Amino acid sequence: MVVDMTRFLSGPYCTLLLSDLGARVIKIESPGKGDESRYVPPIVGSDSPYFMSINRGKESIALDLKNDEHRALLDELLEGADVLVENFRPGTMEKLGLSAEVLAERYPQLVFASISGFGQTGPWRSLPAYDLVVQALSGLMSVNGQADGPPTRVGTSIGDLGAGVYAALSIVSAINERHRTGKGGRVDVAMLDCQVALLESHFMRYDVTGEIPGRVGSRHPLIVPFDAFRCADSYMVVCTVGDGLYARLVKAIGRPDLIDDPRFSTPANRLDNEASMKAELEGIFLSKDRDYWLEVIGAAGIPCGPINSIAEIANSPQLDARNLFVEVDSDSGYSFRAVRSPVRQLSKEESAKVQRAPHVDEHGPAIREELAAQRVASTDA
Repeated sequence: MVVDMTRFLSGPYCTLLLSDLGARVIKIESPGKGDESRYVPPIVGSDSPYFMSINRGKESIALDLKNDEHRALLDELLEGADVLVENFRPGTMEKLGLSAEVLAERYPQLVFASISGFGQTGPWRSLPAYDLVVQALSGLMSVNGQADGPPTRVGTSIGDLGAGVYAALSIVSAINERHRTGKGGRVDVAMLDCQVALLESHFMRYDVTGEIPGRVGSRHPLIVPFDAFRCADSYMVVCTVGDGLYARLVKAIGRPDLIDDPRFSTPANRLDNEASMKAELEGIFLSKDRDYWLEVIGAAGIPCGPINSIAEIANSPQLDARNLFVEVDSDSGYSFRAVRSPVRQLSKEESAKVQRAPHVDEHGPAIREELAAQRVASTDA
């Protein structure tokens, strides 16, 4: 069982992943309004699909942690829990009397996971942070966007989502360690750490060469051609790695002369002459529609694809075949599709089920009855 004391995105996304993998997740909310993300637009009826998509499949109990009776219920939940996840600013749990030291002493089996902007240590630990702040501080925005354009935020909340994924991975690892030692553990995930870890080769290149990576648009910073290209009607991406794929590409599009062109004859030469390479290829691609080139290039075994809109990918037969979408129902009479966890255990694969997100304290009465029954059973024993 996972006790979920998170709100907004990074923490709820972590516990959503755990729920999709089979965990029972009990979300602790403030009495009355609950998680602030319940009010993120669009609002349909009285519901926020934003909240519903990230909190589907969970249970909700409303607890005022300054109320002694409610606090006792939380203590009982933690007594039987495997995991506690929170994403408050560092220091908040200590103020609530729920420090890592206190929790480890009271509940030695518990895996206590914290997600925050900058982690539980370091000079920035107490600073507030949202996704945009972390994307900016990490250097990610400095390498995202067109070369002649401004630094640009990635179009999704990768700072929050990345932290949620790393936290879920860390929790599963800690649970596995508990099987060996019999003891829980402490998980400390910082959004900034996760964002820098996702910079991939950029940090390595700077540390090795001293050169500061900049914005290069959609292309790969080290491999050419590996980019987005305009066609007569739309855009596509084409990816080659090494001389073999490059040769197959230029032969397929009717330009075998580009194989031995001294500007492009080696991977290093193609990188040095990237602008000329793109001009040569895009000049060819502009002569016909995208679908024509995708068929020609794909038939040659070259990785390629259209640049889809969200509407196009939402109707993908591949994703339908993968059961990636789950139907989320609302008490207001409408439903929508949300994205399931992409993690699959093939031996347990089953079709997506219709889910819904809880109302504030929807499961509170049932959980209270469950805890009361456990108290009675414990007394009888």
